[in-house]
Amino acid sequence: MGLSLTKEDFQKCAANPVPILLGFICQYSILPLLAVLISRVMNLPAAFATGLILLGCCPGGQASNVATYVANGDVALSVLMTAASTVAASVMTPTLTSLLAGAYIPVDALALFKSTVQLVLLPTVLGLLANEFFKKQVDVVRPLMPLLALALTVILCAVPVAQVADVLRASGLAACTPVILLHSFGYLLGYLLPRLLGFNEKTSRTVSLETGLQSAALGYTLSTKHFADVLVAVPSSVSIVFMVWLGAALAVVWRLIPLKD
Repeated sequence: MGLSLTKEDFQKCAANPVPILLGFICQYSILPLLAVLISRVMNLPAAFATGLILLGCCPGGQASNVATYVANGDVALSVLMTAASTVAASVMTPTLTSLLAGAYIPVDALALFKSTVQLVLLPTVLGLLANEFFKKQVDVVRPLMPLLALALTVILCAVPVAQVADVLRASGLAACTPVILLHSFGYLLGYLLPRLLGFNEKTSRTVSLETGLQSAALGYTLSTKHFADVLVAVPSSVSIVFMVWLGAALAVVWRLIPLKD
């Protein structure tokens, strides 16, 4: 993400902040509140509810950029939204998780903050600085980055599922349903809110995919590092599978529907 950013991207954010602000609000309000609502309505176990809320408080994933391209959305806006939520994640993710999940089990907000800075903010800033001051060298390795990102994504998808395989086999649909509901309503509300506020179809599709596609890998890493109960990691592990399937299906459907405005 950092290697793909330039200072011009932040200038674009400043020049047209409203759609990016809308995406930011959807990202850090719809999903976290949905996670709390689903946890209470379904009376989920405390550890599982904590994991679901942590997942809902994570920033947008880069998969949203690809899905937006497939869906004929605004790719540039998607990249800026992902960048904004990623940069803010070091504060928003631990703060919201502590506020919303603290009622279930103790949450160490400071430890989550430190880990998120290490995992998200620091690499992004280093990539941005490298792109700014070592552009020639970055241009040399840039063609390799998509392949590297794909390989790492495969690993990040496989490892979490394998780690909680026993829990998934025992729980089955009970473990999958809350996560599927979270992402499904995230896509739906992320689309309806911009439409109700008067944004065009292209922007609404973009906000929807940005809202529904979370960085589940970050959620899994934080849950395994800071929580002893394996159930906390289950929502992010399940999300890695179903979130992408749902997002990909939605993107393909939208690609078949022409933009009207």
